[in-house]
Amino acid sequence: MQTLKVASIQNQPKFGNIGGNLHDLIGLLPAECDLAVLPELCATGYQYRDRDELRSMAEVIDPGQEPGPITSRLTEIAMASGTTIIAGVAELVRGRSEKVFNSSVLIRPDGTRDIYRKIHLFLDEKKLFDAGDLGFSVVEACGIKVGMMICFDWIFPEAARTLALMGAQVIAHPSNLVLPWCPEAMITRSLENRVFTVTANRIGREMRTDSPLEFIGLSQVVSPGGCILSRLGNNETGAATASINIVETDKKITAANDLFADRRPEFYR
Repeated sequence: MQTLKVASIQNQPKFGNIGGNLHDLIGLLPAECDLAVLPELCATGYQYRDRDELRSMAEVIDPGQEPGPITSRLTEIAMASGTTIIAGVAELVRGRSEKVFNSSVLIRPDGTRDIYRKIHLFLDEKKLFDAGDLGFSVVEACGIKVGMMICFDWIFPEAARTLALMGAQVIAHPSNLVLPWCPEAMITRSLENRVFTVTANRIGREMRTDSPLEFIGLSQVVSPGGCILSRLGNNETGAATASINIVETDKKITAANDLFADRRPEFYR
């Protein structure tokens, strides 16, 4: 039996105040936590006015290079606390053609990192970010198998299913949700894939363009049986925490039914 303490962190960032936002996020991390998931673009804010502004706050998070200030600070915290941290960061990739991705970075207590780049861009993100190019992957962390998706990926059932088929036991889901349906949909994603999901959202408003955004909160941890183990409200900051037992991710639904063994993809057209 493997039990872990997980946390979904819900903050209210002030746009562009990276140092202050990081300070607040670190203050919300619970003690003796195995895995903590922070929101999408958790330390910068979300509503960039243009690509230049986005680029000015983006940072290198590639494991083979010296990381930027957000990743560096979160790495220090992961190493000091023993907590694996997953956080949404605007990722700068330099090369022949510079790119900026809406990414999440997984940071282990030994300082190693893995990256996911958002596949399904939402609304104005299509004008600002480059579309994710790494695909979905499952990595080892905390002694379990973890997959990452970001915010709007939730509406595509293929995203969570792909991660589950690759062996994910926990799906970490940094988000900046404005549409109302995701928290309930993630219950279905957990149930239909028999995985734990940890959705970390933010609260507050951003009114930096002609399209004001209001973020819905409701950060949560959901079990493979579709039970909400912990959920925050629409207007509070904090950590939704839960102890999870990885045994529950077994795909046996009945003595005669295995969720994945019973699949018949030859008819899925």
